[in-house]
Amino acid sequence: MNTWTDGQCCSIRSLPQTAAISVRPEVSKGSGEGFDTSARTAVGSSEAQSQSGNIDSNSASKLPESVKTVLRSLATLGVPQTEVQPRMLSEAARTAQQAADALGIEVAQIAKSIIFKRESDGRHVLIVTSGDKRVATPKVSALVGEVGRADAAYVRERTGFAIGGVPPIAHVHEPVVLLDEQLKRFDTVWAAAGHPHAVMPLTCTQLHTLTQAAWHDVTE
Repeated sequence: MNTWTDGQCCSIRSLPQTAAISVRPEVSKGSGEGFDTSARTAVGSSEAQSQSGNIDSNSASKLPESVKTVLRSLATLGVPQTEVQPRMLSEAARTAQQAADALGIEVAQIAKSIIFKRESDGRHVLIVTSGDKRVATPKVSALVGEVGRADAAYVRERTGFAIGGVPPIAHVHEPVVLLDEQLKRFDTVWAAAGHPHAVMPLTCTQLHTLTQAAWHDVTE
């Protein structure tokens, strides 16, 4: 299921496949038109700044509990809030394109979370993929075993987050994680941060370190 909807079951919205923090990312010179949950070029544009803002220490206490969960996980994993700060959008980003539009970046820079259910043991499989791509289910099955689609209730139970806000970390149950190599077109990507209004920027190095997952060819 996709946490940012794109026609597959995902999550920042978790449909058949399930998708941020701000490290003051620079827009990379990668190719691609963006993904469902990312943003277009111009992260520092006045339009983007007017629609979203970094979380300062005074407002952190007002964050949704699900975003605080992500922050605590980042701290546990050794990433201080000064390095990765969640950004709250004025509108919910339920698709990669909506997130990209709000941030002013390419949709390909959105790291959307796609959730599948592994048929052999019921474990959830998290694919962190580029916003302009669709996950190829046969490729995923070849890597981790046969997988099926995940519904909203399953996503919530396994991850602890609602569709539209599923982050790549801090899940209630440990997932099997695969990273889409297409994300490496960019230095910085944007992922859901635990809430449909929250996103966070991560470098590809940070994403790899935080998830301890390998890069694969998982898209159509």
